[in-house]
Amino acid sequence: MRSDLEAAAIGVRVASRERWLLRDVDFSVSFGERVGLSGPSGGGKSTLLRALVLLDPLESGSIRWRGNIVDELAIPTFRSEVTYVHQRPAFLEGTVEENLRLPFQLRAQSGRKYDAELAVRWLERLGRPPELLTQRADRLSGGEGQLVSLVRVLQLRPSLLLLDEPTSALDPETSGRVEEVLVGWVKDRPDERACVWVSHDADQVERVSTRRLLFANGQFASPVGEGAST
Repeated sequence: MRSDLEAAAIGVRVASRERWLLRDVDFSVSFGERVGLSGPSGGGKSTLLRALVLLDPLESGSIRWRGNIVDELAIPTFRSEVTYVHQRPAFLEGTVEENLRLPFQLRAQSGRKYDAELAVRWLERLGRPPELLTQRADRLSGGEGQLVSLVRVLQLRPSLLLLDEPTSALDPETSGRVEEVLVGWVKDRPDERACVWVSHDADQVERVSTRRLLFANGQFASPVGEGAST
């Protein structure tokens, strides 16, 4: 299978450069895959996701996207296609809708416009009313923030989502909605979409993934096995 995102021998060190957080890590994901990533807290899962999208500088190794090395000049376009979804998303002052509009001001999104109807459709699929758009973003609960963060990302139509515990602040019913939306998002266009999903919930990893991996101490352990194929 052709790999659309490929990390080759990547390494990340702490600021003091005295300790490696990741070292000689290889990883790849292809469109159509839903990779479930589990492991102990502090094992480096979030660091890996951040490294894959080059939010943390690499001390070694390289990232390829669709066969091409991602250099500094390519990073803005790369991040418009490969998006990291933080467990605790940040928002600027203003309403939810104002925050949803902000990414369209970036050069990487030039030529594209915010679509209020699309935002409402995503909210409704996640079980939230259109009125959420008028709420102050800085007053959202942790769970609401995670849902708005997903809408903010999905409206930009990325190709690969790197999801860092995206349901950690949600109740089981809403978590189920998120799982359904994101699994369906990949399955709707398997030739151009994929996701990597970090979760501490073993049952969730089983439900959402087509491939499961264990990551601990900055390294991959043996594959956990194949996940659900639905």
